[in-house]
Amino acid sequence: MSITEVKKFSVSTQVLDESAVLAAIESSLAMIEFDPQGRVLWANYNFAKTIEYDVSEMPNLIHKQFCTDEFVKSREYEAFWRSLQNGKIFQKKIQRVTKSGRLIWLEATYTPVLDTLGNVVAIVKIATDITNRENNTIEVASQLQQMSTELLNRAEQGIFRSEEISSVTQKLVAESKENLGILKSLKQQATSIENITKTIRDIAAQTNLLALNAAIEAAHAGEHGRSFNVVASEVRKLANRVQDSIQEVKSHIEGITGEIKKISDVTQRSQLGIMNSQELIEKARNEFSGIGTAAHQLDSQARVFKDML
Repeated sequence: MSITEVKKFSVSTQVLDESAVLAAIESSLAMIEFDPQGRVLWANYNFAKTIEYDVSEMPNLIHKQFCTDEFVKSREYEAFWRSLQNGKIFQKKIQRVTKSGRLIWLEATYTPVLDTLGNVVAIVKIATDITNRENNTIEVASQLQQMSTELLNRAEQGIFRSEEISSVTQKLVAESKENLGILKSLKQQATSIENITKTIRDIAAQTNLLALNAAIEAAHAGEHGRSFNVVASEVRKLANRVQDSIQEVKSHIEGITGEIKKISDVTQRSQLGIMNSQELIEKARNEFSGIGTAAHQLDSQARVFKDML
């Protein structure tokens, strides 16, 4: 493409007319014009409709009438107009009040209009109604904050319950250890009784042997040893009874020892299970703590997000 053709193309593409551009903007956006003191000079239909006024009502209204009392009485409001009067552009998301008192949100740009000497003679505001978007955003932020609060409460309850269970489990572990100690002591006592029984059995066997020897000697003594033979016979009977009793005691002791071993094994398994449960509870408590931390962060972010709106 030659330079001549480029110039022709540039000229042919610059068909936009300023009045046509302004008309297009005015038809699609809400526009209003103030004097430097904040009195309305003019407003288009879109702005009047957004603020719930008729176009004919707009001239000579004051900017303060569209603002909340809190904003009007603040230093921020004074600084806002001072900045505009000094020729600085203001662009921000703002909250305004309609004729019926309804609060709305606008995405607005205030542009000072200067004369040939650079003095501010008017201020043009172009705005877009973003009330629905902001209300939806606020609702989402509130829901997030509510969810984070509920999540935090549940996490704290979970931690509290886990700590209760952990405390109970620790008591069970301690009691289980105490029971194991008691069972161990019983086992030692049963072993001791078994050793004593063995000693008695040995004594009974020796007594029986002595009684038998005594009977033999009594038989050798003839008539003189008859009384001694009766005594030896009774001693032998007593020794046999002791042997039988000891055998019965031994049988019971073996049964008791076996049951103690079973109880000990069950208690040890229970203790192991309780200790494993304690580890799982501790893991669950840590998870709840993590959830609580995440809920705190979510709550903080939701509050920041809500404050930014």
